Amino acid sequence: MSGMQPHPNVPAVHPNVQAVQRTLDDADARDGSGGPSQVRLLPEAVHTASAAAEALGVGVGAIANSLVFDADDAPLLVLTSGAHRVDTAGLAASLGLTRLRRATPEFVKRHTGQVIGGVAPVGHPRPLRTVVDTALRAYDEVWAAGGVPQAVFPTTYAELLRITSGAPAEVA
Repeated sequence: MSGMQPHPNVPAVHPNVQAVQRTLDDADARDGSGGPSQVRLLPEAVHTASAAAEALGVGVGAIANSLVFDADDAPLLVLTSGAHRVDTAGLAASLGLTRLRRATPEFVKRHTGQVIGGVAPVGHPRPLRTVVDTALRAYDEVWAAGGVPQAVFPTTYAELLRITSGAPAEVA
């Protein structure tokens, strides 16, 4: 990635933010959905859904938390409404998993290239198996992390499904 130029609409920022923006741009180029989302930098880092909601002036339910789980030793990305807690037993059963547990920070970094508190739905070294909380359908606009704790981007439930190739799921 050395020598890469930042996206023209994103100042020289962290490579994770650039990777997220490139993924958003590429997804739009493939289907022409009317323009990609733009990653935005907040004045300060937000490490929780409630902090992001406060910074953006939206309800916490409109924050799409990116939570990585260790699913039978493989990564599973769960995009859940900030108003929910994941029912790991229920989700594991619905996905046919033996074990589903919160991943360690090292596991998250290894599979996403990003740190907890800034994990984006996209921009990872390899695509992750992803489920998207059906509760996010209730919001016309949702906000997701942009690769670092200070970056976010607006999107929709349908767009999250499309750009992640995710499966809809009830996760709470």
